[in-house]
Amino acid sequence: MSNYDWVFWLNLTNIALGVVVVLAVLVVAYGVVRELVARRKKARGLANFDLELQGMLHDESAHSLQVPELGLTMADGGEHVKPAAEKKPEEKKS
Repeated sequence: MSNYDWVFWLNLTNIALGVVVVLAVLVVAYGVVRELVARRKKARGLANFDLELQGMLHDESAHSLQVPELGLTMADGGEHVKPAAEKKPEEKKS
């Protein structure tokens, strides 16, 4: 094996490793930029969330939420309580 063949393969290996390193840096940079863009979009989407939440909490049905797939769901998971005017007095058991 001549000296020229050894140098050729060494240079070829170095070029291949350089390409792999550059590709790895580009993939990591793409991931970081994508994550930063996603966080910025999420922050913009949540900007008015507090106002919507406050409006929902001050509504008359603050402890229930209409979900089309589930029907009426209640925050405490309990039974729907009728207003005091509609309640019947309970009889005491001896």
